[in-house]
Amino acid sequence: MDVGVGKLSEQWLADNGYDVVAVRGLNPRMSDDEILAIAAREQRLVITMDKGFGERVHRHKAANAGVLLLRLDAATSQEKVAVIAKIFSEHGRALFGNFAVYKKGHLRIHPR
Repeated sequence: MDVGVGKLSEQWLADNGYDVVAVRGLNPRMSDDEILAIAAREQRLVITMDKGFGERVHRHKAANAGVLLLRLDAATSQEKVAVIAKIFSEHGRALFGNFAVYKKGHLRIHPR
């Protein structure tokens, strides 16, 4: 999970049985390319608020095991957790291997 998503979201995922590796615990200054490479190698979904991941996945065809881009710039930590909980309860399996964008209450999943 990318740094901007937050500790509360990391904790919610861990508490709900997801094996979470947070970038903050590895190297908070890690590049997007490094994050994608590690996630692809370990078959992990990247959860981020950084739009740069979309460009890397679509334009540069960066290897990945799935990316969830949350467009929640002004959201509180609790609001992020609520969105993540809803997305994972309704679409959890569909996220892996795909590029998904959540914005204004809607989730779009773009298959690879």
